[in-house]
Amino acid sequence: MRLILCLWLLALMCIGIAPQSALSQSLFSPLSTATSAETDPLAETLRQAREAGLSVIVVDAQGNLITTPSTGVTAEVPALGPEGSPLMMAQKRGAEFRATLRERLDAMPDSLNEVRYILRATSPDGRIMTYVEVLFFGALLFLIGSQIMSRILGPYVFKSMVTSRVRENPQGYREKMPFLVFRFFIGIVGTLIAMVIAYVLGALIFPPVTDTSVQVTILAINAAFFACRTVGDVWRMVLSPFLSQYRIPRLSDRDAKRLYRWAFYVGSLDICVVTFATWLEDFGLNYNVYAIVFGALSLIMALVNILFLTVNRRIISDAIRNGRTKAEVSWLIRTVSVGWLPVAIVYVIFGWFVLAFDLVLETPTSIPLIAGAYGVLVTILVVYGVTNYLIETYFERARQIALMNAHDEDDSAPDATEHADSHVEDEDHEPAYQPRHVMHTYEQLARRVSGILAFVAGAYALLLIWGSVNDMVEDTPLGQSLLDIMVIIFIGYIVYHVFRIWIDRKIADEQGDVVEAELGDEGSGASSASRLATLLPLFRNMMLVVVLVTIVLIVLLEVGVNVGPLFAGAGFVGVAVGFGSQSLVRDVFAGAFFLFDDAFRKGEYIDVGGVKGTVEKISVRSFQLRHHLGALHTMPFGEIQVITNYSRDWVIMKLPLRVTYDTDVEHVRKLIKKLGVALLDDPVIGENFIQPLKSQGVIHMEDSAMIIRVKFMTKPGDQWLVRKKVYEEIRALFEREGIRFAHREVTVRLADGKAADLDDDQREAVTAAAQAVIDEDMVDAAQQTGDDR
Repeated sequence: MRLILCLWLLALMCIGIAPQSALSQSLFSPLSTATSAETDPLAETLRQAREAGLSVIVVDAQGNLITTPSTGVTAEVPALGPEGSPLMMAQKRGAEFRATLRERLDAMPDSLNEVRYILRATSPDGRIMTYVEVLFFGALLFLIGSQIMSRILGPYVFKSMVTSRVRENPQGYREKMPFLVFRFFIGIVGTLIAMVIAYVLGALIFPPVTDTSVQVTILAINAAFFACRTVGDVWRMVLSPFLSQYRIPRLSDRDAKRLYRWAFYVGSLDICVVTFATWLEDFGLNYNVYAIVFGALSLIMALVNILFLTVNRRIISDAIRNGRTKAEVSWLIRTVSVGWLPVAIVYVIFGWFVLAFDLVLETPTSIPLIAGAYGVLVTILVVYGVTNYLIETYFERARQIALMNAHDEDDSAPDATEHADSHVEDEDHEPAYQPRHVMHTYEQLARRVSGILAFVAGAYALLLIWGSVNDMVEDTPLGQSLLDIMVIIFIGYIVYHVFRIWIDRKIADEQGDVVEAELGDEGSGASSASRLATLLPLFRNMMLVVVLVTIVLIVLLEVGVNVGPLFAGAGFVGVAVGFGSQSLVRDVFAGAFFLFDDAFRKGEYIDVGGVKGTVEKISVRSFQLRHHLGALHTMPFGEIQVITNYSRDWVIMKLPLRVTYDTDVEHVRKLIKKLGVALLDDPVIGENFIQPLKSQGVIHMEDSAMIIRVKFMTKPGDQWLVRKKVYEEIRALFEREGIRFAHREVTVRLADGKAADLDDDQREAVTAAAQAVIDEDMVDAAQQTGDDR
């Protein structure tokens, strides 16, 4: 309603105060005489409507009922409330505002004369300048008291107390907040001492004050001085302009000092304006003068605040982003850092219009919205600072306990402390592999919750300043459930992220130090995840669904929706989906049984119907295989008939060796056996063997070579690395022992034995025949190798 009234007031100020429209005169003037009713078309229409038996209701421009509805209703007209619609209320209050403002402006000369009379009558010596002199001497005494405090008492009494607590490099809220709060209270104590000094000097210089009006003036000056100094101490605690190591926002010294000065001076101006207006009101002066003076001063205050926000927009945006660039923060903080200025300017303008409207209509006002914005800001800063201090204190204690445990477990290691320190540092900084802006620790979740609590506290303080909390909660049915809904969503948010962080930590613990496969190899060197690490991501997604469904159902119950039919409808929908999506249901159930049977896990190298690859991602309906050449295959669970898992328990690798016919097979067997024993002590691949390298003898005879096969057993995924090393060592061994590898050869014998007499065509025919034989031998060798595997 206030927003509508302010917009209406703004429109009226733009177009000026106009007389009542001719339409309203033509609407209500015909009702006075029967003659005009007969000539006015609108009146004639109303008369015909009544004769036809319809109910007719006529209201004036203010929403007041003029005529009562006639009997014999054939069509119902919706009745308005006792005050009409919001639009009518805005029009009515706008007209009242125009009339009242015109009356107050017309009465301003008489009101000023009345004020002068009252001030002379209440002044102890009958002069108005007495109050100006009280203000001047009061400000002078406070200035002297402040100088004595800051230049004489401060350096000898409080300086040592403050400087002894200064650290060179404090970290976080836990180390900064105690000093900042201590210095704030030292500033409050210094202000009180300066006021005591000013009071003592005033008592020594001036006679005792017995006049009530002068006492009220002195009290207002004291309150304004204390409030201004407190505002300075608050901004000094927040921005720490003169001790950069204790500054919480990441601002430069120049920006911090500039923002501190602007905030202090503008805040002091706002306090002086509000204090002066309160003095006028408590003095019992003419209300017209109070309203006009307070409205004019508050307009100046609003313009100065807009100037302050506009001039320092870059510094404030940097403080919101905490010194980071737009690309380094989340979308929410980036949006706030960009859009806060228009919102703040609109709020200041709206606050002034509300204050002006209330002053003109003599509506009881609480705290002005512009001055209340400082209360909202202080509330947010206090709640955020206190909660972050408690969070850092708790988690620092937990880190110290973990550090002590790590030191006890590895006391013999010289670098135990450094290892624990690096672990603590990793808790405060996101690992490189973590996605940006994702919470992966409970401390980050607690900081996010503290930000939400600070925002809620600021919003509640803003509603208190507006005076709309009770109206919103008690008067509207939706408002009664709004608070419960917000609490439910907040609790659901925390519950989901607590479970998500716990699951992510379990996954990290189960995976351990994951060794990624070398690109281009068939699962070479890769380590598979455990069964729990494979199932936990699915459980995490199920938790999200459960939390969301629960929140939605509770919210529907809060707003009065009966959720019973929803469950019945969900049953029918489930049956319909079951019949219409049989393949989907088959995929889901097949995947559940495959995962429960532990047929494969994430990171394992498997073969599904001729499609090979490493399991890269598992969802409810399908999974993805990454082929060693880079192709990504997506396989629905329902399409799986047979799964061949190459990453379980152990793997036997068999390697064929082509040697010439004059090779001593027994000698080769002994050499391979010695090599297998030596490879067990190899620092790179020795621990990967389950069974050593051994020879299986001659397994195949070809035209040009004997095929000797060797084999070894390793852990799954290690066979490829071991194979490379085995090939290298066998080649070097055969070279040292004089054992020759056989090459594929095809001998072509001519009938007449005259190879030199062949022409080019005959030579190409002989080469093609030989190549065909070579290709056939290679195919047979490949099939033989596959059968052996």
